[in-house]
Amino acid sequence: LALWNGKDAILKERMFGLAGPEGNHGEDVKELYYYLDSTPTHSYMKHLYKYPQTAFPYSDLVHTNQHRSKQENEYELLDTGIFNENKYFDVFTEYAKNTEEDILIRITIHNRANEAAEITVLPTLWFRNLWTFGLMQQKPNLSLIENKKFGWIKATHEELGEYNFYFQTPENILFTENETNTERLYNIPNHSPFVKDAFHQAIVNHNIDFLKGNETGTKCAPVYKIMVDGQGETTIQLRLTKNVEKTPFGKTFDKIFSTRIKEADDFYANLQPKNANADTISIQRQAFAGMLWSKQYYNIDIPTWLNGDKGQIPPPANRKNGRNSKWESLNNEDIISMPDKWEYPWYAAWDLAFHCVPLAMVDADFAKNQLLLFLREWYMHPNGQIPAYEWAFGDVNPPVHAWSCMKVYNIEKDKKGTGDVAFLKKAFHKLSLNFTWWVNRKDTNGKNVFEGGFLGLDNIGIFDRSAAIPGGGHLEQADGTAWMGMYCLNMLEIALELTQHDASYEEMATKFFEHFVYIAESLNRIGYDWTGAWDEKEGFFYDVLALPNNHYIPLKVRSLVGLSTMFAVLPLNINKLANASDFIRRLKWFTEYRAKIVNYQVVDKIDSDHILLSLIPKERLQRLLHAMLDENEFFGSGGIRGISKKHEHGYQVQIEGEYFGLQYEPGESTTGLFGGNSNWRGPIWMPMNYLLVLSLRKFYMHYKDDLKLECPTGSGKYMNLNEVANVLASRLISIFQQNDAGERPIHANNAMYKNDPYFKDLILFYEYFHGDTGRGVGASHQTGWTGVVAELIAQVYG
Repeated sequence: LALWNGKDAILKERMFGLAGPEGNHGEDVKELYYYLDSTPTHSYMKHLYKYPQTAFPYSDLVHTNQHRSKQENEYELLDTGIFNENKYFDVFTEYAKNTEEDILIRITIHNRANEAAEITVLPTLWFRNLWTFGLMQQKPNLSLIENKKFGWIKATHEELGEYNFYFQTPENILFTENETNTERLYNIPNHSPFVKDAFHQAIVNHNIDFLKGNETGTKCAPVYKIMVDGQGETTIQLRLTKNVEKTPFGKTFDKIFSTRIKEADDFYANLQPKNANADTISIQRQAFAGMLWSKQYYNIDIPTWLNGDKGQIPPPANRKNGRNSKWESLNNEDIISMPDKWEYPWYAAWDLAFHCVPLAMVDADFAKNQLLLFLREWYMHPNGQIPAYEWAFGDVNPPVHAWSCMKVYNIEKDKKGTGDVAFLKKAFHKLSLNFTWWVNRKDTNGKNVFEGGFLGLDNIGIFDRSAAIPGGGHLEQADGTAWMGMYCLNMLEIALELTQHDASYEEMATKFFEHFVYIAESLNRIGYDWTGAWDEKEGFFYDVLALPNNHYIPLKVRSLVGLSTMFAVLPLNINKLANASDFIRRLKWFTEYRAKIVNYQVVDKIDSDHILLSLIPKERLQRLLHAMLDENEFFGSGGIRGISKKHEHGYQVQIEGEYFGLQYEPGESTTGLFGGNSNWRGPIWMPMNYLLVLSLRKFYMHYKDDLKLECPTGSGKYMNLNEVANVLASRLISIFQQNDAGERPIHANNAMYKNDPYFKDLILFYEYFHGDTGRGVGASHQTGWTGVVAELIAQVYG
């Protein structure tokens, strides 16, 4: 959908935002748009874009953000005042499928101002340009079919066949080619005047005549120039179908929309939690909508990228030895769940593991296929590494794929009564390769202490944990080791589940149990020749810097690095482990054997029917939770902070004569580390909080009411760990909910969202949230892993 308000210097064909160097806190889209609804099959979809009636403040957004300090908030579109007096259009775009190849489209434009205003609307149909690069034999074509009752364009493609694009009679119909304007970009003459930015020239430069008479191309748009009354609305109807329709619009068109909307309402009525109010139900439904709208076609072929496209300018020679050059086996061409379609329009593997949780609630097949996709030969490296993301496939993210596979399996099993064992088997075999990659590549000294680098937590450390380590040493990471402990238990749980259906998996269960024991011992003990991660005096887990001279420096930053040790937990009921008698026997023997050697008990209550596998002994868990639930440390009004507020005045350590440090930063990052566009030094991150909620519930399954803690610390209110999990989950959900004053923390109490009836029910799912206020920070449409709030709502209100 392209738009023009008659004032802008450019046609609005795509969203506008700032690149990293342009903003005071990094890249971010500077537009207001919302994903309102979608079914899993996309039989119905609804989207809202808010378009100002005065000139869009492009230069103001760039200039003001560039001149703001790191200590100031980002300068957003609402801050410019451009929506004052409601001088904007609400542009709703809806899709309804009559059949899989008959798609109805409805664009409704509301003028929210009191005075009439003009808008030009160009619903645009185009073919992806493959012909220029020699990737298709026959160039596709869009051509005008003469018709007096409505607009009609025939679309012809060598693979797709023929489609018909119908639309209500417009003022004009424009055609051009979806080809680069090489003259404008590279000073190379265009072979035709009809290039992809021709619609801008025609509309904004009032030069529509140069396209008149052109009735064919690979990009086209009907043009509607509409004066919308004050507080009025207008609707445009379109249809893309394989069928030849004599009457593409009319009563049948409206009936199909009504039917699909009712079906969507019925579908979500069966999912919505029974104890939630209308506001919370709306939050959950918008979260699902954002997840489903953020699927995107993605295509990258590394050999082609390294060598260049056919008939195009060759890439620089250094590309063959640079970023991603070691991933020649990678060839991706799929529809994938994206973190954000503006800032991150490519996959991120550990983000996707969280995406699949809420997606499984509405479409388990899609979630399972997404997880398996990243384990296929054209994604996974031959050495077993899972690709991280486009800008560095070789980066190391937390190994959460196995956890997600088991979570998705259980979501479907709980819903249907039976689990997809074939899916779990497929995943398990490939995950075993990835697990081996971790063991071989990320345990420098073979001591079951892992160094994954930044592990997706960007600037959480006092230095870049993925770069050269100060003093020439290496970092023994509490979180790297904890993630691997979690990975062991995830694989153990999968193996035990598969053992119930196939006894041959029992030995793999034993293998992952024993490996978990070694990791747990390494994390907790303090041996004669190295320093463990646990600090007995302070009751917390820390990273340890190992220097070449056998000198060990604990890096005493109280952060999610230490709290992540709670993720590795698995309660087991021995009575329910049918077909696993050898595993149980080996578990008992191995635990007793290791206890004689290291005097550390990994398994709690080994002689009872209910046992617990955890990295953390009970007394250490209590001390960790005492810190986590302290509102003066981690426990914010909207969830667990990335770093303790104890570091408000900074933390510093000297390494080989040089000082390194950080301080608690509840909102935007004040450093440029990792581009400065995300911050783990204080804000609330939904995925880590979600794992903490799940871990608390698992600990509760074992300890029940035998373990109660003050929540919050110092409040005098004692709760079991399931009740604590509910409190934490409720705080996370409250970020999005309206409070008694009608304000939502995510919107920083912005007056428009509080007072304007056309704003107050709209939700944005940010990348992360202010540690003290819950204000949304970072990418404003990172529905991605923040979408797990939909599952938290089901937990608390279901």
